[in-house]
Amino acid sequence: MLKEIINKQISELRKLWDNKQELLFQLLNLAMIVFSALMIWKGLMFLTKSESPVVVVLSGSMEPAFQRGDILFLNNQDNPIRIGEIVVFKIKDRDIPIVHRVLKVHENGEGEVELLTKGDNNRIDDRSLYAPGQLWLRREDILGRAVGTLRYVGMVTIMLNDYPMLKYVLVGLMGLFVLTNKEG
Repeated sequence: MLKEIINKQISELRKLWDNKQELLFQLLNLAMIVFSALMIWKGLMFLTKSESPVVVVLSGSMEPAFQRGDILFLNNQDNPIRIGEIVVFKIKDRDIPIVHRVLKVHENGEGEVELLTKGDNNRIDDRSLYAPGQLWLRREDILGRAVGTLRYVGMVTIMLNDYPMLKYVLVGLMGLFVLTNKEG
C-alpha cells in the first residue's frame, strides 16, 4: 500500500517535471509553507520574549510533573522568577536547554538576582550541570518559564532525533506530497 502511494507520487512528480509552469507554482507553494512556519516561529519568539518559545522535555528529571516527550510552552516576561516556578535554561557551550524547578532565589553583591534549580526527580541541585565555576543561574541564562504543556506530543521530535534517517525520509515524503498536491 505504501509502495503504491509512493509510486503514484513519483508519477505525479514526473508529470509535474514536464509542466514547468505547474512545477514553479508548486515550488512557490512549498516555499510559502516553509516561510509561513518561520514567520509563526518568529512571531512566537516576539510575543513570548523567548528565543525558544516551545521546547520538548528530553529526560525524566522532572517526573512526575513532566514526562519525557512533553511539549512545554514558554514565556520570558520580565517579572521576577519565584521559588517553585519551572524554568527552561541554557548552559554556556551546551546546545540542549534544561527544564527544572527553581529551588532558591538570592541577590548577589551587585544587586542581581540569581537562581538555583533542581529537577523534581533528581537528588541534588543542578550546580554540577552549570558551566565550570558557575554556582548560580543568572537572568540571561533563562529561556523562559513553563506556562503550558502538551503531554507526549514531543515524542515525535525525540524519535526523529534518535533516528535521523526517519527524519530525512519523512521530510522528503512531505516535500513530495506538497509538490504533487493539485489543490491550492
